[in-house]
Amino acid sequence: MDKFELVAPYAPTGDQPEAIEKLTEGIQNGLKEQVLLGVTGSGKTFTMANIIERVNRPTLVLAHNKTLAAQLCSEFREFFPNNAVEYFVSYYDYYQPEAYVPGKDVYIEKDASINDEIDKLRHSATSSLFERRDVIIVSSVSCIFSLGDPEEYQKQVISLRPNMQLSRDGLIKRLVALQYSRSDIGFERNNFRVRGDVVEILTANSGNEALRIEFFGDEVDRLTTVDTVTGELTARLNYAAIYPSSHYVTDEEKRKKALTEIYDEMLERVEFFESQGKLIEAQRIRERTLFDMEQIREIGYCSGVENYSRVLSGRAPGSTPYTLLDYMPEDFLLFVDESHVTIPQVRGMSGGDTARKKNLIDYGFRLPSAYDNRPLRFEEFLQKKGQTVYVSATPAQFEKERAEQRRSR
Repeated sequence: MDKFELVAPYAPTGDQPEAIEKLTEGIQNGLKEQVLLGVTGSGKTFTMANIIERVNRPTLVLAHNKTLAAQLCSEFREFFPNNAVEYFVSYYDYYQPEAYVPGKDVYIEKDASINDEIDKLRHSATSSLFERRDVIIVSSVSCIFSLGDPEEYQKQVISLRPNMQLSRDGLIKRLVALQYSRSDIGFERNNFRVRGDVVEILTANSGNEALRIEFFGDEVDRLTTVDTVTGELTARLNYAAIYPSSHYVTDEEKRKKALTEIYDEMLERVEFFESQGKLIEAQRIRERTLFDMEQIREIGYCSGVENYSRVLSGRAPGSTPYTLLDYMPEDFLLFVDESHVTIPQVRGMSGGDTARKKNLIDYGFRLPSAYDNRPLRFEEFLQKKGQTVYVSATPAQFEKERAEQRRSR
């Protein structure tokens, strides 16, 4: 489906019809920034839903925390049961960033607990953007943090159809390149298993259904989905797409080029530390980098692979990182919910990240290219955000000055 279909047991009332009409008109007339005023409980989400239906463009709704994002996502799913409403927030249940405290000579290793369900929802969000236009993504400020190259991510997708020429071993090789793991006993997301001429995969964006590919010689014979618990066939498919298990996946040629660049940067850094008489830092960055390179070479990734994201994606030093905003189509619409809180949060993300990275780089724990694994700076966010509606009961001076139109709900 390419059209949003709003389902609600009631119609807009009070100030809502005028706000919907004027804000929709403003978007269609090319206004860059507008404000929707309204106190909590006044039906701002319903007003947004009506605007989304009328404008009919892929939409990003930005909230300032996970709880609010989850609430908004739930409400939008009720309003748009036939469309793709996705949830994109940080997938960490617990996150201790990598850091170094020079005064105490204490290195704090990155420690994190990843929520597998949220990771699945993140992959569901990005894959939906490549497959359809009727997509609403409700996100926290995680959307301004570094993500892999969207072109590379899309290029690595495995497209399957019945009767296409592809051997079982050829598919297995491609799955391993996409960082899927073979597991014939435990069957979890991002794993696949093989039974004779049958390959079953729990893809990065899948729930309780596995994709089953049956081969006849070097040809795909049949595509089906099966329930992972009961084993029952749930659907027969004419087409299936397998997305990478990581947003940082790269092809072999690009990876080789990146490894060469990482190695050269390491040599420069070692030479710099040695010229300063910092032999411990020189040894530290050499050992750390060589270990990471070996892992990337053999299995395609390493712990902290995001610190090499700029090199792996082939970007220039200091360039703007790829984020969820780069996965959105050019004409996407942005709603900033509770903008008086959300905008300052977006503005403050970059500074703290840079300060933490500086110690890691200065003391030989990371290469300078790690600086480029960062959230968007505020000016970069403003350049990428597209047409925007700020939603708030108490808009700040920033929204008031930039808004070309203000409407009360």
